[in-house]
Amino acid sequence: MQAIVLLSGGLDSTTVATHAVRQGHEVRALSIGYGQRHVRELRSARAVAERLGIEMAEVDASFYAKLASFSSLTSQAHRLPENRDPDEMASDIPNTYVPLRNTFFVTLAAAALESWLLETIEQDGGDPATLEGAIYVGANAIDYSGYPDCRPEFYDAITEVIRLGSKVGTAYSVPLRIEAPIITMSKADIVRYGTEMGAPLELTWSCYAGLDRPCGVCDSCELRAAGFAAAGIADPALAVR
Repeated sequence: MQAIVLLSGGLDSTTVATHAVRQGHEVRALSIGYGQRHVRELRSARAVAERLGIEMAEVDASFYAKLASFSSLTSQAHRLPENRDPDEMASDIPNTYVPLRNTFFVTLAAAALESWLLETIEQDGGDPATLEGAIYVGANAIDYSGYPDCRPEFYDAITEVIRLGSKVGTAYSVPLRIEAPIITMSKADIVRYGTEMGAPLELTWSCYAGLDRPCGVCDSCELRAAGFAAAGIADPALAVR
């Protein structure tokens, strides 16, 4: 299987990238700079891809921040939520939600995947009947911030859109899937699974603030800390900073 992993450099996507590699797929990574308030996570994505031995394309889509501006991750005009308890996080969709970001990301990954598959078929003479394509995403619908584009039904729907809108899906009938292997895991389960697989979690970055060290008070930092605590595992990223 030819697989593109959307790699942000965070805990979830690094665990998923390691999972895809361990499955024995031919894996490439895609990391996207979308004009987020910091690019610290992109440095982690590069380090993770290098450690896993996978080719990574880094895309400059910084223009997206101007289009998806109503978010604290794309505009300094919106303050990051801080010091929130889990019940408060689960009560609404926070301003760290970036409008249609995952729709955009999956579309970019699908374009990269289809180009790779078309090259295999039309340039290298590969048999479409023997091919499969997958986009691996680190989406998680549990212990998360309630983002609508992290739900299984979103990925079911966009998978069909990709099939219907692609040449490899319609003309060549190549199966195209979106794999979200941690979507129903708790954050503690993700920590355990990543640790068991030997994922390079010490290289990951989750903090929204993008300082020299994790801020410890944004939603992402708090969810990460709670996950490691619940798993009974020390966060290896803190030990190397």
